[in-house]
Amino acid sequence: MEYIAHLSKDKKLKPLLKTTDAVKLKKRKNISLYLCASIMSQQLSTKVADVIYGRFLDLFDGKEPMPGQILETPHETLRSIGLSNAKANYVLNVARFATGEGMDVKKLSKMDNEAVIAYLTQIKGVGRWTVEMLLMFALGREDVFAIDDWGIQNAMIKLYKLDRTDKKQFRADMLRISGKWSPYRTYACAHLWRWKDNSPGQ
Repeated sequence: MEYIAHLSKDKKLKPLLKTTDAVKLKKRKNISLYLCASIMSQQLSTKVADVIYGRFLDLFDGKEPMPGQILETPHETLRSIGLSNAKANYVLNVARFATGEGMDVKKLSKMDNEAVIAYLTQIKGVGRWTVEMLLMFALGREDVFAIDDWGIQNAMIKLYKLDRTDKKQFRADMLRISGKWSPYRTYACAHLWRWKDNSPGQ
């Protein structure tokens, strides 16, 4: 894998690349559904999120719904599968934006990362972190760095002996280190997540 040679120049990151499997990025077609699923899973354990997403798909006979179908789903129905009032609204906001403004892969693929973030964070309930995850795991963008992700922050504190006390300095340090990973920052993030989850004491 091309990215491994590049990221291996970072002596602290290099051992991690050997202990975790190579990362393959996937591209998804149904972007609005990915965004809805991300909203549903926020602040929930993977297990609970999977249950709720399963119930959501059951509303559409187990098939992946298009934005128009989601939009036709009553708010009360979305609440009944276990979504909070706010999340039910956010899911409908995504569907409304997708049908009104457009969210297909073709449209988004013409935009750079920051343009996609600016475009999709117009939707109430969709923040920068959510779009960064979408860029990585739905659009397959190779050079995204999720600076606000708690898992990435904790992994970098541990690996690079960073200190979170001075937030401004902490962010500057993270950006300096991650700058060396470009143009493969998504892969570095993926390895840091895996390492954090698999490392002792976690």
